[in-house]
Amino acid sequence: MSVDPNAATQDFPTPREPAGHGRPSAARFLVPALVAAAVAVGLGAYGHVHDPEGTAFNLAGFSSTSAVKSWLATAAVAFALLQPVSALMLYGRLPGPSWAGALHRWSGRVAFLLAVPVAVHCLYALGYQTYSTRVLWHSLLGCFFFGAFSAKMLLLRSRQLPGWLLPLVGGLVFAALTLIWLTSALWFFRTVGVTT
Repeated sequence: MSVDPNAATQDFPTPREPAGHGRPSAARFLVPALVAAAVAVGLGAYGHVHDPEGTAFNLAGFSSTSAVKSWLATAAVAFALLQPVSALMLYGRLPGPSWAGALHRWSGRVAFLLAVPVAVHCLYALGYQTYSTRVLWHSLLGCFFFGAFSAKMLLLRSRQLPGWLLPLVGGLVFAALTLIWLTSALWFFRTVGVTT
């Protein structure tokens, strides 16, 4: 009796590459992009239709809500400055300690947490404003920042990303936060003075 050597595999499908390997699907990029757009547009729409309340919070020791926001935004940018430096350490472009990954994660978390109350106040108390070029850019950048941040967080969970994608999105998040600071906190310090 002759046995076909291929008989044992005739009823089984050809082995395929396991999921998650090879070329990433378009959904890996499309979903974060759509979420980013939805967050940015949603924040802008809420800020536009919401009736501004004028104030949302103030902290003891500060002369005004604008001073609180300016200092919180400045602290957020200070922590955000650690992001590109620690990222360069992680990518081997700069020498760094073994805890560069923790520095990158925690500086980003602290920067984001400091930015949240500022954004909440802006949306709740002021809304989406367009009465001057500076304020229009500030509003647009604020919405873009939270959208880009959402995309970055989703992309961090993806595997097999092109090497340039995460640094690009992280750079956009950093640039947006810096420009937000320039159009708000720096403007406040230059106009009113460095005050608490």
